[in-house]
Amino acid sequence: MKKISLVFVTTLIILSCSGQKSIINSSVNNSIAITTKGSSQKYMETITSEELKKHLYIVASDEMQGRNTGEEGQKKAGRYLIEQYQNSGISFPKGATDFYQPIPASYFSKAFSPKLGDSENIWAFIEGSEKPEEILVISAHYDHVGMKNGEVYNGADDDGSGTVALLEIAQAFQEAKKDGNGPKRSILFLHVTGEEHGLHGSRYYTENPLFPLANTITDINIDMIGRRDDLHNATNHYVYIIGSDYLSTDLFNTVEEANKESVNLALDYKFNDRKDPNRFYYRSDHYNFAKNNIPSVFLFNGVHADYHQASDEPSKIEYDALQKRTQLSFTIAWKLANKKDRPVVDKSGN
Repeated sequence: MKKISLVFVTTLIILSCSGQKSIINSSVNNSIAITTKGSSQKYMETITSEELKKHLYIVASDEMQGRNTGEEGQKKAGRYLIEQYQNSGISFPKGATDFYQPIPASYFSKAFSPKLGDSENIWAFIEGSEKPEEILVISAHYDHVGMKNGEVYNGADDDGSGTVALLEIAQAFQEAKKDGNGPKRSILFLHVTGEEHGLHGSRYYTENPLFPLANTITDINIDMIGRRDDLHNATNHYVYIIGSDYLSTDLFNTVEEANKESVNLALDYKFNDRKDPNRFYYRSDHYNFAKNNIPSVFLFNGVHADYHQASDEPSKIEYDALQKRTQLSFTIAWKLANKKDRPVVDKSGN
């Protein structure tokens, strides 16, 4: 694993005519890093296990009927998400008429797939203060697999955990904005539909983007961050990182730096191996951004016995782990939104 060290350049000391001293850091990048490290901690700590739990017990409740694509339960969950954004004073994106990106049922149809109804991506937006035209996307799918044989498949981890993480990350950025510390780049919070049936919602967005893909600097995708897998029986103080180095060395470095500056989880790159038979890199919504040459990172806790089972319930979520992984996601986003330069694409992605 690569190790990152920050090299601080020599400062210039200027004496004014009154004898006052001012020390100016001649590295813009490092100046931004110093500023954001101090202030990001304050807003990161607004992300709490209590808030995440409150949201998840609603999003993954029986009332939402398993959030199957295009069905009333999913639409009800979507209305709850929108209500939370409105309560936080966060609006829909510029150029949109509301919080919905409608997707017709015909878009979901493919051979041998179940018939799905009309559905929607849901988006919220915080405009950047200095580079508003550059867009950071933070994504999670809010659909699950619905009901089977009368049982509700609540999908608390998959992907209720990522869904509520987006709410808390957005709220933290909004608190920063209220204090005059809003992100320099714009952030699109994108709850995508149809992931369980073929990554449909993220594919639709990248084929019909609200903002030019050329202006999209990164996708941070959060899919299953509330549990642990069998490879980590002894601890939940870890997260799998997938894809961060596939297109951009800068993105890999940013993720590593953000972790060291925040929750210091064990970053597990096992599933980042291109030869891994699980092929998780191709199985969640970041992939539709990555295949369009947009640097992308996928945060993931691995699968467990309740994956795609009716037993994936909010009561089984490890909320301390959910909090730490959400805080890491926020810190990655904070650094990307505030750095002087966007991540450079210096790799092929293959």
